[in-house]
Amino acid sequence: MAQVIVVGAGLGGLRAAESLRAQGFDVMVIGEEIHLPYNRPPLSKEALKGGVEIEGLHFRRKHDDIDWRLGAGVTGCSLTERVVMVDDVAYPFDGLVIATGIRPRHLPVPGPQPQVLRTAEDAVHLREQLTPGASLLVIGAGFIGCEVAATARQLGCEVTVTAYDAEPMLRPLGPELGAAMKAHHEAHGVTFHLGQGVQEFHADGVTLADGTRLTADVVIEAVGSVTNVEWLAGNDLNLEDGVLTDNLMRVVGTDVPVVAVGDIARFPNPRFDDVPRRIEHWNLPTETGKRAGQTLGALLKGEEPTGDFRPMPAFWSDQYDIGLQSYGQPGLGTPTLVDGEWSGDCIVEYLRDGEVIGVVGVNRTKDLMHYRKEIGHEAVGGA
Repeated sequence: MAQVIVVGAGLGGLRAAESLRAQGFDVMVIGEEIHLPYNRPPLSKEALKGGVEIEGLHFRRKHDDIDWRLGAGVTGCSLTERVVMVDDVAYPFDGLVIATGIRPRHLPVPGPQPQVLRTAEDAVHLREQLTPGASLLVIGAGFIGCEVAATARQLGCEVTVTAYDAEPMLRPLGPELGAAMKAHHEAHGVTFHLGQGVQEFHADGVTLADGTRLTADVVIEAVGSVTNVEWLAGNDLNLEDGVLTDNLMRVVGTDVPVVAVGDIARFPNPRFDDVPRRIEHWNLPTETGKRAGQTLGALLKGEEPTGDFRPMPAFWSDQYDIGLQSYGQPGLGTPTLVDGEWSGDCIVEYLRDGEVIGVVGVNRTKDLMHYRKEIGHEAVGGA
């Protein structure tokens, strides 16, 4: 049977590997971390608060006969020769799954780089430092930064957040809901310094662009991500912001059977439009992994992949007693409050050209369920 190599041992790689093994292919998964696939979102929330135990974060695996090669980072790839390289060792493949995901972005400013939160080891190291009374400086006010801030406050730390944007979580939530979330954090004792970039890193903090010096016992940087595409260089692929694929996750620019999944894949979703985008939401690695497995399986059988892939992006975030839940792509629309108050439990729709393209609920999870079938173009066609 054909040999498939999955590069990347996260959730997307796992789901693709399971799909392909179920079709009878021999599957090898090569992962840089030493761990079997595990759940990352809790690392900034409940796992960080309660203590990180990697065994409790592992995903259940459906197949025992997948060949896992862990603790081995892929260093190169030749699509024409159909091999991936781990240092000086070449692993041949008939079909390839690109699932190397993302890593934390660092601001391009001088000084010692702060710690980040991406892996279980990162979370263990951070948790050891978040002792009652310790001061924490969070650089970045996206979801990870705000979740870490909330968790640290609950652990008894003094917390300061600084970010370039005018409101926390501005891009996914919009200014009104972002301001409301800022007020919730301030009510729990978090101090914000927003609207200023970082000029310089220090071992004990940062200097902002306006000269303000912020210091803390613990400093963490959470300013977005970059894709792990370096190992694919030299193969004439479009690697601008991830790996470009078609709607069925087939990599564009090669006739070799190759697919990409998860955070690294930039693909068009006809539920919204024909613009290829990367979407770093918790359910997309599973959705794209399964779809990519079907696509690659068809290609390896000499068949043309078929179907219409319309996944519904979804995310959630827990901060204090607030549960944020979202469907669709709210970042593409203009926010409109449709129920409740900005400062409390509410439902916010995000409109583009008069169409609901996303929704966010604050402590309104059950009331959002019907949006799963209503958001996007011809949504009745399903995902």
